[in-house]
Amino acid sequence: MNSIHDDTCPSFEGTLELIGRRWTGSVLQAAGQGARRFGEYRAVIEGISDRLLTQRLRELDAAGLIQRTVIPTTPVQVRYQLTADGQALVDALAPLAQWSMRRGSAPRALEDSRPA
Repeated sequence: MNSIHDDTCPSFEGTLELIGRRWTGSVLQAAGQGARRFGEYRAVIEGISDRLLTQRLRELDAAGLIQRTVIPTTPVQVRYQLTADGQALVDALAPLAQWSMRRGSAPRALEDSRPA
């Protein structure tokens, strides 16, 4: 069995923490469909608040997964698109997304699966 080295574990855990945050997967999935403006993300991610969308876009930008581009027009336009690292992450998550769609429901909580 392969062991997880001390130098890779924090990186892996940090990645899981980032992508495990509410709405992050939806934002990444939407970004994987091409560059979008803020309002376009809101339109395709039903139920996300402006505050949370802003927060997730900032986190993904800070992590180097999404690039924020300001287009100097009148009015100013801001577009968000995946970086190469962001696209690699979306590609890596594709099998997990396919697994979840085949399964059809979220896994039961660990507490539900413990013997009584």
